[in-house]
Amino acid sequence: MSETAKHVVVAAPRGYCAGVDRAVITVEKALDTYGAPVYVRKQIVHNKHVVETLEQRGAIFVEELTEVPEGATVVFSAHGVSPMVHSEAAERQLKTIDATCPLVTKVHHEAKRFAKQDLPIVLIGHAGHEEVEGTMGEAPEHMTLVETPDDVDSVDLPTDKPIVWLSQTTLSVDETMETVNRLKTKFPLLESPPSDDICYATQNRQLAVKQIAAHSDLVIVVGSQNSSNSVRLVEVALEAGAKAAYRVDNADEIDEAWLEGVNNVGVTSGASVPEVLVDGVLEYLEGKGFPKAVEERLIEESLTFALPPELRKDLPKHAARH
Repeated sequence: MSETAKHVVVAAPRGYCAGVDRAVITVEKALDTYGAPVYVRKQIVHNKHVVETLEQRGAIFVEELTEVPEGATVVFSAHGVSPMVHSEAAERQLKTIDATCPLVTKVHHEAKRFAKQDLPIVLIGHAGHEEVEGTMGEAPEHMTLVETPDDVDSVDLPTDKPIVWLSQTTLSVDETMETVNRLKTKFPLLESPPSDDICYATQNRQLAVKQIAAHSDLVIVVGSQNSSNSVRLVEVALEAGAKAAYRVDNADEIDEAWLEGVNNVGVTSGASVPEVLVDGVLEYLEGKGFPKAVEERLIEESLTFALPPELRKDLPKHAARH
């Protein structure tokens, strides 16, 4: 097989989105400002490498606030928390920094607003995911969780009254729309949120991987197992025509057997993945005789979010922007 027949294409946009960038910088600046340890409830973002790097700098990741000493500083992860968690933090006199992605906060505000109007809410998302737990916590008595289009059949809500749907921000756009269409058929008075809940970065990364998947024998998605948006990218790549697609945390997890008979490789990464991990995959491929990667860019992303106000007020003026 001649080397000229081989191609590696790397999708763009890929990797860090604005919410992840803000959350990671929040922990780094909290460590710089208050000193170690800084506690973080749950993984700040769903990426093993990021969590390990921050641990080395003095961040302590906990599952629940009971593990945080009274009066300590704790950062809430990008996925958001329920009002109950905020109350618990206040009771234990913790200094909290809320690194919830503003796009997740938007979904929380929608949930509260629709609950005030006494509308039943169907939340499309994955049971047990931190983001879903946080959003459902805003109005548990109004919420029904739906995970897949097939779950719509068992939703027990009145069909002659208005209901509204919301969604987790990191889902497959196509599957979510399929679920919404099924809901519309069953509930003719279904209302949509004022703007799409699936975040811009999730949508852009799915569109970019679709673009490269159609002409790829193999797509490698860099991202952690608990990263919803990374797992979705594998599914989207396969649906878009990739002959094979796998998720890896880093180049060490690539199985050489995947490369047998493969000429065209597509590479991308989830929204919580540092670029250094993608570089490692591209170097691995070069070591196996593949050429340097060519980038296929679908769209430019320029969105940034200001750091949480509770951290900004303690930063020197020049450092309050990132």
